[in-house]
Amino acid sequence: MKELPVRKTALVTGFEPFNGAALNPSHEIAQELARKKFDDVQLITETLPCVFSTASQLLSGLIEKSKPDVVIALGQAEGRNQITPEKIAINLDDARIADNAGEQRKNLRIIENGPDGLFSTLPIDRIVSEISSTGIPVGISFTAGTFLCNNVFYSMQYQLQRSSTLSGFIHVPLMSEQADDFPGLPTMDLEKMVEAISIAVTVACHS
Repeated sequence: MKELPVRKTALVTGFEPFNGAALNPSHEIAQELARKKFDDVQLITETLPCVFSTASQLLSGLIEKSKPDVVIALGQAEGRNQITPEKIAINLDDARIADNAGEQRKNLRIIENGPDGLFSTLPIDRIVSEISSTGIPVGISFTAGTFLCNNVFYSMQYQLQRSSTLSGFIHVPLMSEQADDFPGLPTMDLEKMVEAISIAVTVACHS
C-alpha cells in the first residue's frame, strides 16, 4: 500500500490597513489564500490588527491553538518592487507613525531581556529560488523595519525559538489597486503575490 504523505498545517497572517489607507495587500493575499486548495497542507489564515498592544498577542494565541508546522506572517512594504522574505527581526520598536490605536512607540525593546536579533527559520533560499523561477520579482531582505511587521516577526521568533515550527516574515509590495494612493511607488498584481506566497507555503511545508 502506498504511504500517504503527512499533512502539514500552515498559518498565514496579514495585517489590516493602516495609516489611513483603504487596503493592505497582506490582508488581501491572506483572504485569497483561504480560498485555495493545497495538496497535503491545511491552511489557516488570519488578519492581525495594526496595533502594538494586541497584534503579537493574537498571533501567539493562534500559534498556541493551531500548533502549526509553518507560520508565515505577511506585511506591506511600500516602496519595494519585490516579494521580500525577511532574514532577521530586531528587538526594537521605533515607529515613524502611530498604530491604528494611536500609539507610536519610540526606541523600546520588544522583549526586555530578549536577544538583539532573531533569524527566520523558513527555508528562505529555496523559497526565493522557487518564486524566482516563475519570473515573479523576489529577493531576501535584511531589514523588517521597526514598526508592527518587525514587532510581530520578532515576537513570533522569540515564541518559537525552541520549537520545530518553521516561521518567518515576508514583506510584499503595494497592490496595483493602490497606485493612485501611492503615486510613483512600485506595485504588483495581487494574483502574482498570491502565487508567490502559495509557493512559499508549499516549499516551507515540504522542507
